[in-house]
Amino acid sequence: MPKVPVIAIIDDDVSVRTATSRLVRSLGYHPHTFASADDFLRSQHVSDAWCVLADVQMPGMTGIELQNLLRAQGRTIPMIFITAFFEESIKTRALEAGAVAFLSKPFDGKALVDCIDTALGQSGRQPSGS
Repeated sequence: MPKVPVIAIIDDDVSVRTATSRLVRSLGYHPHTFASADDFLRSQHVSDAWCVLADVQMPGMTGIELQNLLRAQGRTIPMIFITAFFEESIKTRALEAGAVAFLSKPFDGKALVDCIDTALGQSGRQPSGS
């Protein structure tokens, strides 16, 4: 198991993936980016992700559907949702299903950092040096 937190970033917008990946890397974590939920599910990082940042609306499987699938599989990876199309009912569903946070694009970098800190605290894992 990696000692440095692995953060999976799933978004169909390459600019969001790139910017978020840079922020996550600047925090000392290992970001892995995916253009879709299916790409993430086919990767080795499903098992080693400490946290998932996922867009709500993506082609194919949505972020909410990914959350439901992971929960059905018994995976308790903390999830942070980001969206450009805010809907209160979707936010409520995501949070009730255990999401750490639900951010609207564009989101503040500090807000995302705070959400990641909360998610890593919920992951039950300890970064190296802790």
